[in-house]
Amino acid sequence: MAKEGTEKAEETEQMIEKEASKEPAEGGGGDGSHRLGDAQEMRAVVLAGFGGLNKLRLGRKAMPEPQDGELKIRVKACGLNFIDLMVRQGNIDNPPKTPLVPGFECSGIVETLGDGVKGYEIGDRVMAFVNYNAWAEVVCTPVEFVYKIPEDMSFYEAAAFPMNFVTAYMMLFEVANLREGMSVLVHSAGGGVGQAVAQLCSTIPNVTVFGTASTFKHEAIKDSVTHLFDRNADYVQEVKRISAEGVDIVLDCLCGDNTGKGLSLLKPLGTYILYGSSNMVTGETKSFFSFARSWWQVEKVNPIKLYEENKVIAGFSLLNLLFKQGRAGLIRGVVDKLIGLYNQKNIKPVVDSLWALEEVKEAMQRIHDRGNIGKLILDVEKTPTPLMANDSTETSEAGEEEEDHEGDSENKERMPFIQ
Repeated sequence: MAKEGTEKAEETEQMIEKEASKEPAEGGGGDGSHRLGDAQEMRAVVLAGFGGLNKLRLGRKAMPEPQDGELKIRVKACGLNFIDLMVRQGNIDNPPKTPLVPGFECSGIVETLGDGVKGYEIGDRVMAFVNYNAWAEVVCTPVEFVYKIPEDMSFYEAAAFPMNFVTAYMMLFEVANLREGMSVLVHSAGGGVGQAVAQLCSTIPNVTVFGTASTFKHEAIKDSVTHLFDRNADYVQEVKRISAEGVDIVLDCLCGDNTGKGLSLLKPLGTYILYGSSNMVTGETKSFFSFARSWWQVEKVNPIKLYEENKVIAGFSLLNLLFKQGRAGLIRGVVDKLIGLYNQKNIKPVVDSLWALEEVKEAMQRIHDRGNIGKLILDVEKTPTPLMANDSTETSEAGEEEEDHEGDSENKERMPFIQ
């Protein structure tokens, strides 16, 4: 797996350099429609039902058209996040009905403007949040969730930008009020959000960053954090050995027993922020035992104890903030600040690897195994490798599987799961 990851990273670096050297595309014609005989159809990743990787297939869907206030985008690249694994398993509150097209962020070229859309033109290079449906050749999304891409930012970087950097910025500056001289503990420091947190912390003087990550990632990310610990080590004692008082901010995407550990590390007036629960994903499919065990390990929060110790506990969900709580205007202001930091070369999205739509199962497995350093990207125009292409079959729009590889021993051997 390590050799395969290294080869994928090298391939990704070459493709990013090649893509960055291209001139921005003009017009809204796109490059994907010729692949289908029917111009009104498009390729899309379809989740037929909640469960394992065999529920994902590359299928054909009707081409969407923009409603009032929406933009139609010819997609170039899509972001893949840990929340997408939880969606696949149905391991979220009020999961949508299947079949569905997953994905919450993408980059591409504006192809059509819906009525009432201002500030954009056909041919603009953009990145966008999408309330599902991002993993497709074409998406439509309201204009308030769309942002223009800086001239020297590639489509791959743009697809890696919104979820990771907005999440990191909001937690650090809007919720925890990061200031000079403070300290931060971030879990999964090698992931997309973890790397965004580290970069944003570096924009503030004298901020100490403690990070946890798998040992094999340490060499690659050691320069991005101040102190790095193995994710399975007793990081509480390690942090206290360096800083007896603890830290000012804890960013927890793991949940479970890490909640109590994080609260115990907070200084007075410190802030603990929960923004994920990846410890609840332990196998290919949803496990009620793992779910119950993780919640059982969660520290029972006593408000009186928080009052006595002057500690703050908070939660953050970017998707809920955008799509359920109507804070698109706030997020646009954050994106503007982040683009400014990018243009000043203070931050830069870290792309782990590029995958074709046909390779979505293998890409999702890499996240499941915590094998990525930075963001995994689905490249809509990428040709799959023959080995991976053999594992992907197409579905009808209803999402019915034409072939099931769940019992394929070769497939299981190549893609082992954490138990």
